[in-house]
Amino acid sequence: MVIKVFLASLSGSTAIKKKQQDVVGFLEALKIDYAQLDIASNEDNRRWMRENVPGEKKPTNGIPLPPQIFNEEMYCGDYETFFEAKEDNTVYEFLGLTPPPGSKEAQQAENTQKLHNGSGTEEHLDDDTTKKEIVEAEQNGDAHIAELEEDDPDKKAETDAQDDIAEEEEPAEDDEESRKPAEEEEQVRKKCLNNSVDHYITYTR
Repeated sequence: MVIKVFLASLSGSTAIKKKQQDVVGFLEALKIDYAQLDIASNEDNRRWMRENVPGEKKPTNGIPLPPQIFNEEMYCGDYETFFEAKEDNTVYEFLGLTPPPGSKEAQQAENTQKLHNGSGTEEHLDDDTTKKEIVEAEQNGDAHIAELEEDDPDKKAETDAQDDIAEEEEPAEDDEESRKPAEEEEQVRKKCLNNSVDHYITYTR
């Protein structure tokens, strides 16, 4: 396939000359084979270009201006659509060519294909599946511990004994509080007894 660039070598418009140079220079930089077809010196080229540019792409006066780009007989576009493709890194797609491996356009096409195939969705599903497996594993682990306690009476007895010890240790503070009034009462009784003895000794003297 040959890319055809229709241009005017004798154009008096500086803007048209700049656009033509931009297209040709970019194709050469990408090492894309193309052919320049001059409409200024060849009437057949001028007629063919005007006849093959789609009607919706022609200006109001019906005369398309160069540069106009074709891939063999297929119309690619004018300078404006070429410039948009260049900015979007889609020049090969614009020209109807396969981008070479390693080019930015090839990488973009590969990423787009991956998204289209749903690889991103599969990765998301993998993440959700992993989280679900972790939750299920934790739940299964708790259930397994409960089953072990039921199957092992010694383990269950040990657990019950620990619970009983904890229950017995809790009221220890209450017992200590209940003993304080009894100790104080005993001290008062001893003090009264000592006073009575002292009083008796004094009286007998």
